[in-house]
Parts: sequence; C-alpha cells; structure tokens
Amino acid sequence: MMHINSIHVGSRLLPLSFEAKPGEIIHVIGPNGSGKSTLLSAVSGLLESQGSVRMGDMNIKQLSLSQLADYRAFLTQSDRPVFNLEVAHYLALSIPAPAKHNTKAIEEAINELADCLQLHDKLHRSIHQLSGGEWQRVRLCAICLQIWPTLNPVAKWLILDEPAAPLDIGQEALLYRLIDKVAAMGLTVLMSNHDLNRTLKHADKALLLDKGVLQGFGCVDEVLAPSLLSRVFNTQVERVELADKSILVFD
Repeated sequence: MMHINSIHVGSRLLPLSFEAKPGEIIHVIGPNGSGKSTLLSAVSGLLESQGSVRMGDMNIKQLSLSQLADYRAFLTQSDRPVFNLEVAHYLALSIPAPAKHNTKAIEEAINELADCLQLHDKLHRSIHQLSGGEWQRVRLCAICLQIWPTLNPVAKWLILDEPAAPLDIGQEALLYRLIDKVAAMGLTVLMSNHDLNRTLKHADKALLLDKGVLQGFGCVDEVLAPSLLSRVFNTQVERVELADKSILVFD
C-alpha cells in the first residue's frame, strides 16, 4: 500500500493525502497548471516537498536516489538525450543492476515489451532517427524495464507524466494495454492524463486538481461527475450513453 500524507510544495501544491493499492491505476487530472506534474515529481521523490510518501513501512525521504530507482520508475514529459545510441543500447541502460547478468530474463522482458509497444523494428535504429511517437514508445519500454517484475521483484509503482501526449491514437491503444499489463502484475500506476474519456474507461481511481488544490479523489464515476468537471475546467461537460458506453462531451 502507498500512503501519501499531507504532501505539498509551497503554493504550487497545497496539502493533500491519498492511498494507492497494489495493482491500481490512478489518473491525475486537471487543467493546465493545476499541479499534476508537481504532484508526480513530489511523489516520485525528485522534488522537495513537505509531508510524507510511504511505500509500506518505507518513507521515500529516507531512501537514496539509487534505492528509489529500485522501488519506482518515473517517466517525465518527453526529453531526448544529446548523446546518440542505438535503441537496444539505450534500453540496456534501464536494466536493474541485480538482473544485469540474467541474459535470458533480459531478452524475454525486452521481447515482451517490444511486442507490446511494436518496437522490434526499431531496436537497431539510432534514437535520433526516431519520430516523436517512436521515441516515446522507446522511453516507455525503458522505464518499464526498470520495474519489470521478472527483472526487479521489489518494484512497487510506475509514475507517468502525460505519457500519451506524443502518441497517435493507435500508439495510445498500445500504451493503455501496457499499463493494464503492468497493473495486472501487481504494480501501482500513477499517471497524469488530459483525455478524460480515457480516464473514464481505463482508470480505477482519479485525482482531480485545480490550482494546486485537491478537488476530488476516489472512484472514477464520482470524480468525473459532469458538475464537478464543468466547474474545474470552466466549460460545460455532459455525460452521455453511446453504444452501451459512457462518454464525456464538452461544449
């Protein structure tokens, strides 16, 4: 169980608390500038904050960066290193140290992730020759290798900051299938997201922020109530049933 207690970052993020169970998928939603990235950075241990983040009986503030990397992986918004590498070599940088000599497990994990993200034909290309969507899928593959249970059995959660932003609709489908797979293996997934209909369909819980203030946390149906979304996003939101599915419609 993850326990986030009164975490806050100055005026950018006011105190909020929530819990996350193993295998849960939690979407952090809200308007631009609402504090989503700040929350994820603080929870990941990369941004100085007040309050506490506990993984079981461990307080992340008592862990070194290398220890944090054993328990959680954090995908920031897209960046590309100035150095150039083949994709396969770039992925190798994310293999957890205890698994470095387990060649069979590494090959199986890379093949499984390459299948999920359709990357087999990219493994021997330069990372600087990839499109934005291709590069994002490589980054997703690398970050998942860091916490893949067959390589890192102590990993607890995966944190993703707007992972779908550079992806087209087909690549988005790959992303959400991968997230479901990670959650099914018992890891908690905490991610920011702008597509509220994806949240409605794929998240177990949602956390809604506005101007650094928690507006709601809990089951998706409650947090994505049209009246609440209309107020926070300052636009008319309605929920309609279409082909046996609920969708949100925006004015």
